[in-house]
Amino acid sequence: MAAPKKDASKKDDKLADYRRKRDAAKTPEPVPPDQALPKGDDDTFVIQEHHARSLHWDLRLERDGVLVSWAVPKGIPPDPKVNHLAVHTEDHPLEYAAFEGDIPQGEYGGGTMHIWDRGTYETEKWSDREVMIVMHGSRVSGKYVLFKTRGKNWMIHRMDPPADPGFEPLPGKLQAMRPAQNKRLPRDQDAYGFEFAWGGRRLLAYIEGGRTRWTDGRARAVDGPAGIGPKLGESMGARPVLLDGELAQVEGRETYLIFDLLHLDGHPLLDEPYEERRRRLDELKANGPRWQTTPWFPGDGEAVRDAAHAQGLDYLAKRLDSPYEPGAESDAWRLISRRR
Repeated sequence: MAAPKKDASKKDDKLADYRRKRDAAKTPEPVPPDQALPKGDDDTFVIQEHHARSLHWDLRLERDGVLVSWAVPKGIPPDPKVNHLAVHTEDHPLEYAAFEGDIPQGEYGGGTMHIWDRGTYETEKWSDREVMIVMHGSRVSGKYVLFKTRGKNWMIHRMDPPADPGFEPLPGKLQAMRPAQNKRLPRDQDAYGFEFAWGGRRLLAYIEGGRTRWTDGRARAVDGPAGIGPKLGESMGARPVLLDGELAQVEGRETYLIFDLLHLDGHPLLDEPYEERRRRLDELKANGPRWQTTPWFPGDGEAVRDAAHAQGLDYLAKRLDSPYEPGAESDAWRLISRRR
């Protein structure tokens, strides 16, 4: 008896792995039936921000009727000086280029997904070990190469200069600016902003690709407060951010209290006046279950003094026009003790 013939369509089914991992009855993701693949122009890309067990970005490139896919834990690198890991995953159906929604917890890839960028691309090289493309999106444009390193691990590298000519990466470490001790309010209160001093542990938070690393006020690497770093990083998405603040007890919970913004979206803010940095920090809306942007009060020193004394706190006066001076003890910032 002749051996049964193999079903070539099954053998060549590029979406078999994708279908095997998903139950169409349980997930809102598109799960096309086992049939011939549609054919496009091999020029569509999509980048999806995926809040799964850990935040990452999925880069998908249309190729031969499917979306060839990589999970990029830190997002698409904006600077050619830095390569990011890209983990090759299963091919996805073309319909996935329009997918946004909540994948149920317990299902493969459970979590929220939304489209971070999409557009067209041109292929300059495509092999089993190297993919070179030029992307044209609203957030990502330029020439990139993906190259295989080991197993499913690839790296993604930007070949063009940064799209923003003024882009600067986050500093590796930065010493905190310190206030000078003082006993009374400044006379020219209109020139100052006033804050409460919470008496916590000074921490700088360096956030990039949804991940957070911490240094203390002397720029020494430290372990972050348990349960805060990952969620704080995730809340910033792909934005590179450097925050200054302190870890203190607020209503019985350890909370990261943020009072300055030193770097945002590839631009250092150290030379910007305190008033502008605080305005930008307020716009960032950095508030969550265990992190908060602290209030500040321009020109309202007496009210802050009285409220601080009522709560048993010290308070600070910061010149509105003062830059951030890393590592310096500066009279532009004054720590005023409640002990008169």
